[in-house]
Amino acid sequence: MSINSANLFDKNWERYDDWFEKNINAYFSELKVLKKVIPEGFGLEVGVGSGRFAQPLGAKIGIDPSRNMLTLAKKRCIQVILGTGENLPFNDLTFDFVFVIVTLCFVENPVSVMKEAGRVLKRGGRLIVGEINKDSWLGKFYEDKRDKSEFYKLAVFYSVNEIIEMFNKVGIRYAESHQTLMESIDIEEEPKRGADKGGFVVLSGIKE
Repeated sequence: MSINSANLFDKNWERYDDWFEKNINAYFSELKVLKKVIPEGFGLEVGVGSGRFAQPLGAKIGIDPSRNMLTLAKKRCIQVILGTGENLPFNDLTFDFVFVIVTLCFVENPVSVMKEAGRVLKRGGRLIVGEINKDSWLGKFYEDKRDKSEFYKLAVFYSVNEIIEMFNKVGIRYAESHQTLMESIDIEEEPKRGADKGGFVVLSGIKE
């Protein structure tokens, strides 16, 4: 994560976490689609934030550059580490799964983050990326309000094909995709396979 992004989240940690309460249907929709691909085992979240995903999805460890965010994640019983996705303080072949949720859009070098995540994965382990799809209605909505949003003015969104290309670059075999928030963030949705229309997409790859 860039220094500017880390400072932004450190300053606005309460507003960030409050978003999930105010948009509970979107949050539950995102959890549902992520649960389609999260395996059992020892897991890590890169860019853990306040622990809103790590806790219900079973990741025991989370890393983030924001101290204030980590304070919230710790309260949600996550073992927290202050650091960045570009330099993970773990040995090779440590985790059964690593997930990176709405984090690639805030880092300076997403391929470097993906490469590090792949390094610490066990063979056969899963790398799971959840992001706003740049080509979706939601991606376009955030792009349009970029100048008015504290959070998304620093974000760089990616298309599904761009994320798949990142998997290819780091040697992780892209396996499947699922999607949600097809038309709105105001209703709780059931996830669907594919990544052609969803505002929030989840792409999963396997380390071979």
